[in-house]
Amino acid sequence: MTSLLRIHPADTVAVALCDLAEGLTFDNATSPDGQPLRLLSAIPAGHKVALSDMPTNADVIKYGYPIGHTLRDVRRGEWLDHRVIKTNLERHTDKGTAADPPPTAPPPTREGQGGGAAESASFSAYLRPDGQAGIRNDLWVIPTVGCVNSICQRIVERTRERLQTTLSILHFSHPYGCSQLGEDHENTRRILRAMVHHPNAGGILVVGLGCENNQPEAFREFCGDFDHERVRFLTCQEVEGDEVEEGVRLLTELYENAAHQQRQSLPLSMLRIGLKCGGSDGLSGITANPLLGRFSDWLCAQGGTTILTEVPEMFGAEPLLMGRAATPAVCEQIDNLIKGFKQYYRDHGQPVGENPSPGNKAGGISTLEEKALGCTQKAGTSIVQGVLAYGEMLSDTNNSGLHLLCAPGNDLVASTALAAAGCQLVLFTTGRGTPFSTFVPTLKVSTNSDLFQRKPHWMDFNAGSLASADEPMSQLLKRFTDLVLSTANGLPTRAELAGIHEIAIWKNGVTL
Repeated sequence: MTSLLRIHPADTVAVALCDLAEGLTFDNATSPDGQPLRLLSAIPAGHKVALSDMPTNADVIKYGYPIGHTLRDVRRGEWLDHRVIKTNLERHTDKGTAADPPPTAPPPTREGQGGGAAESASFSAYLRPDGQAGIRNDLWVIPTVGCVNSICQRIVERTRERLQTTLSILHFSHPYGCSQLGEDHENTRRILRAMVHHPNAGGILVVGLGCENNQPEAFREFCGDFDHERVRFLTCQEVEGDEVEEGVRLLTELYENAAHQQRQSLPLSMLRIGLKCGGSDGLSGITANPLLGRFSDWLCAQGGTTILTEVPEMFGAEPLLMGRAATPAVCEQIDNLIKGFKQYYRDHGQPVGENPSPGNKAGGISTLEEKALGCTQKAGTSIVQGVLAYGEMLSDTNNSGLHLLCAPGNDLVASTALAAAGCQLVLFTTGRGTPFSTFVPTLKVSTNSDLFQRKPHWMDFNAGSLASADEPMSQLLKRFTDLVLSTANGLPTRAELAGIHEIAIWKNGVTL
């Protein structure tokens, strides 16, 4: 087993693939000068060690690109973490414009990762009247406003008691829909509209109060041409008598329609998958994220769609994405996406580069550039076909290949946005672990084997075997692709088995 990895020939650091003790010596395989390397301290798994002496303010190179600069002199063999390295983004806040020459993508992170997944021409799903494919046939209860959350929950509970069905009946609580202005109000309406149109639901009951800003009738019009067989509306203040009982009646009608729906074989070009990471560690960019990148390339080659979001976690890596834009117009859209999000930070008086969380830092990620270069590996090497606004749904004319989506890095907000864009499934990599799931199945991929062993009730797949060289990428990719397609065909995720399903809507304005 190789326990120290130099990802790119230009790198000035290597990554510990397991916990390493002080005094260990490594041969010239990881050393730029061909001399043995001796560790001056213990190095935790996922963390970085200096491959040469570095003066103060020297660029630290990882993945072949600067991830920041040193805050003091560093000795060869020394541990480098967030206390030693500082972001370069404060120096170059508009780095990565359309005028920048596009650099080439980093090479594969480990030798012997060639190969691909087995070809599969189809998956099994529910074909909806609007032409979309749903990988689930759930019943959803969606509140237009937070005031009716408890009513929605009671409708769900009473319906479950009466129907005793194997179909999932889910309520998606949120605090919004009233006392919001401008873009905040529209964000709420866009996300809820996207849920009304989402194919993973066999039936949807939209529950409003009647006096909220997000007026039920106005929202119904805002939804446009929806499937009336799958969607019902209930305004509680207009019901004579028990609104919960009326909700049960409407939900039972939706159940009777959904219960007759059958899966059928559909082409992979109809599969849309979101790419997300959270609680990342120093192995994320070496194991799980490259695995998702290889899967993304494979699915796009089959005519399917993948979507990458977490715009703040593209800061510092945006030239890689811009260099893969399908057209000059798409390149400009990516540029505007990044610059617009940086301005959003400045408008709120916040620094652009202070993104890594405490968990990220504990796992070995020191700067936002390092996080971004690892994060964007989930997008593989495919051409970027388009950029979606927050709350925008994929259309018939922009639903193939790799896309970028405007959303923050927050796990639940970003995953909700991916689902709202039309993804039937979200792939989520993590080095620290998380139990959450958004309103579509959220399949968790661990970056290290320790997490997978400690939290088997959270995690669906272990990519940590790449770090230990127990399994080549080609074999791992085949197993992973089989799991993703099985999940699309109906296999429940760990979060689904635990009954976890949530939504979060991006709020950035005032509350009345």
